[in-house]
Amino acid sequence: MPVHEKLVPRFDAIILDPPSFTRNRASVPDALRGYKEIHLRALKLLKPGGLLATFCCSHHVPGPLFLDVILSAAYDARRKLRRVAIFSQGPDHPVVPMIRRRSI
Repeated sequence: MPVHEKLVPRFDAIILDPPSFTRNRASVPDALRGYKEIHLRALKLLKPGGLLATFCCSHHVPGPLFLDVILSAAYDARRKLRRVAIFSQGPDHPVVPMIRRRSI
């Protein structure tokens, strides 16, 4: 292990709950890059066997696409992931079906 890695703290659990990274379809590619970056950084700080809870409130980023970004970050971080639960938003954050109707 390189010396600089010994100085980096490792965490048992990390929660990622960023604000929406996109407000429209045009900015989805930038949002995906942002989501990947924060997941990559989090995975590097997570202890092996640790718990990562991650959330996305961007209407323009559907669940499967968000999962692809997480898996891409895990691949780059050389981390193995296990999904233990999937949650959905509460009633105070309703889904707007027309937003997801068109593909990006």
